[in-house]
Amino acid sequence: MQKTKRFAWFPVLIYLLALLLRLGPVMAARELRIGLDDMFQYDMLARSLAAGEGFRWYSEEDIDRVQRYLPLEIDLEDYDPRGVVTSFRAPAYPFFLSLIYRLVESDGRFFAARLVQAFVVALLAPMTFFLARRLFPGKEKAARWAGAVMAGYPMLVIYPLALATEVIFIPLVVGALIVLLKAGDSHRWQDYLLSGVLLGAAALTRSVILGAVPFILMWVWFMAKDKGGALVVLAVLLVFVVPWSVRNSKLHGQFSMVESSMGYNLYLGYYPGSEGKFEFGPSLDLLPYLNDAERDQIGRERALEFIREDPAQVPYLTLRKLGYFFGLEKKVLAFFYSNDFFGYIPQPYFTLLFLLFTLPFALITGLTAFSAPALRWSKEQILAGVVLLAYAAPHFLLLSEPRFHLAIVPLLTAFAGYAWVERRTVWGRLTAAGQRWRLVLAVLLVALLVFNWGFELWQDRETLTALFGPEGNTTHFTY
Repeated sequence: MQKTKRFAWFPVLIYLLALLLRLGPVMAARELRIGLDDMFQYDMLARSLAAGEGFRWYSEEDIDRVQRYLPLEIDLEDYDPRGVVTSFRAPAYPFFLSLIYRLVESDGRFFAARLVQAFVVALLAPMTFFLARRLFPGKEKAARWAGAVMAGYPMLVIYPLALATEVIFIPLVVGALIVLLKAGDSHRWQDYLLSGVLLGAAALTRSVILGAVPFILMWVWFMAKDKGGALVVLAVLLVFVVPWSVRNSKLHGQFSMVESSMGYNLYLGYYPGSEGKFEFGPSLDLLPYLNDAERDQIGRERALEFIREDPAQVPYLTLRKLGYFFGLEKKVLAFFYSNDFFGYIPQPYFTLLFLLFTLPFALITGLTAFSAPALRWSKEQILAGVVLLAYAAPHFLLLSEPRFHLAIVPLLTAFAGYAWVERRTVWGRLTAAGQRWRLVLAVLLVALLVFNWGFELWQDRETLTALFGPEGNTTHFTY
């Protein structure tokens, strides 16, 4: 009895630990402003919503501020001083921010947002614990290991500092997955309803998750054997997505989904010289166009031109995007350190800091890859694997960044927790007589990951040499 109570308290304890770790950076950065395009755009949208002006950005005040750095294409005859009605960004995260902005004064909005975000992102620790329990029933130790790792995961410890969609997107996706796994056992329509609500909210945060929906519905229909449940999930999802799609379609006079950023992402993913990742310079090329439909069309047309001119680049870029998606989490550290946010850090200590940010993802992904061939692959594990792959796949075709993989880190951590705690069982299955192909596959998967990280470090050797040098804090790398 006492043992059960101790387990019942564990999610609370890891949530408090995760929250404490995240509040530290938030308090230390109380006066920190914002400095990336995405953050400016989300802030503009949230301010407009909080002021009751609708989903608008680039108001007259913002135009004056931005024009010094980025010349914008403005039709003054049609320009509304309140800003331009937009569909470029999905609405959920700006609405989330606007709720916070309504409660605080303008000067304190960034700190207030980061404070609330610390409470939200900390939820990922107990959520990962519950996810692991659903994926590996009876493996409490593995679930506790996974939850504890998520509580201290470095990138997600500092992530509340960012005004970024992942703050709510990751909890929504993980929450939807947990409830779906529960619904697969309970077959209660209320569970399917809640999973649909969470999926719908996630789709209004980042529409890329819609790529996983057909596979989720097939899982519910065929593996959970619940046709009614699949219909409930689909119906609730449509209730969330369709109204915003109709709004965007009316705005542009043509069909549009949750966000109109496809052309922008395609442009960045295929422009001449592109490596398939976000690059600061080219990222500004299409921003002067304030008309979302025009920007989207130009981006699509130019991307198709780039592909026709050099079709051989497509397979290469697909592989590079795959590599970047599973890349090391060093970009944020490099940006902030090189722009002297922390001052100079002696090389031994900076090396430890660098390893602190890069090793966790490598270890978690390596453990998951090594153990995957040894799994029995229950219907619960299949759903997690399908969601992981369906979420990742669009990034290999559009645009990829290491930060995009943060959404699947809780899933990987749940699998890694099992792999570590049950390592003897995993090894036994990999080396069982007649099953050596599993070991070969496990070694191959890990080798591909190691090769990818090694190639990435070699490719960035000049940048890393400067970063680790005596003036690394003043090298001023762009994001």
